[in-house]
Amino acid sequence: MEYNVRISGVEPESIVDGPGFRYTVFTQGCPHGCPGCHNPQTHPFDGGRTADIRKIFEEICGNPLLKGVTLSGGEPFCQPAPLAELARMVHEKGLDVVTFTGYLYENLLAKHDPGVDALLAQTDLLIDGPFVLAEKDLTLRFRGSRNQRVIDMNATRNSGSVVLADY
Repeated sequence: MEYNVRISGVEPESIVDGPGFRYTVFTQGCPHGCPGCHNPQTHPFDGGRTADIRKIFEEICGNPLLKGVTLSGGEPFCQPAPLAELARMVHEKGLDVVTFTGYLYENLLAKHDPGVDALLAQTDLLIDGPFVLAEKDLTLRFRGSRNQRVIDMNATRNSGSVVLADY
């Protein structure tokens, strides 16, 4: 089991990275290079630091006010296996998981990658799609541009087709 993940940092008490009070993990490394990205410091794959997901989980467990954990970036799906394990532990604690990605959900499915599939299986809300500067909209909740979707992954898994969340 891989317990190490490369991160840019964490925000232990966020109210903007998903519904409710959240612990946000900003992964390090992103292949998308979206112009106008909110977190350009997370793009280099050799930046940031290595973190043990068990230590991150201990920090999460130390805050009884959390509703969930958000995996942001960088690009979480560049390190899916350790993040899927963290998400599994978070679910066992009774919290939800939001994952941001610059990939489209359909493209992630087409990868047929066990780590990607595991992280998708542990995600409750998926915010997908690249940030597009021309589509930037500051009135949107939990995303930066109109092309990005907030996908209810539990409903999507049950229905077999993409179900958008009401955000």
